[in-house]
Amino acid sequence: MSKTTQEITTIDLSGTQNGKIEVATLQEPYGAKSEPVASIGIFLSGGSDEPDWKVHIPKDNIDAVIAALNEAKKAL
Repeated sequence: MSKTTQEITTIDLSGTQNGKIEVATLQEPYGAKSEPVASIGIFLSGGSDEPDWKVHIPKDNIDAVIAALNEAKKAL
């Protein structure tokens, strides 16, 4: 399975010493001809190659996820 990743940005993870949030796009994440996704990886320590947590969000769901995150931010 060939995946092409394009990093968009890396953000320091609040509350950690070296943690990062990485936002990227991933082409063909589940095999040939699968739809691309936005990928968010959470790295608790900066030296890791693989995230401790990750989520893939299809393009059609991004706006709804952003709206839900804004509501979560208001609730915090």
